[in-house]
Amino acid sequence: MNVDPKVIAAVSSAIGLYLQAEQEALPAQGHPSSRPRPPVAFSSPYALAGRQAAMNTRWTWQMRLPR
Repeated sequence: MNVDPKVIAAVSSAIGLYLQAEQEALPAQGHPSSRPRPPVAFSSPYALAGRQAAMNTRWTWQMRLPR
């Protein structure tokens, strides 16, 4: 399949301009995602351990899928 480098350049620049315009428009609209979020702190070691266990389980499944 032949892909013209000019087309790739045009598409990537259009996506870049779109993302830049979107980021510039967020603070002007007062969008909730434009405000900085406070860092997330786990309230207990049990919550942290539960999240770690879920991440380990997901990672295990991800490693088994390519087989």
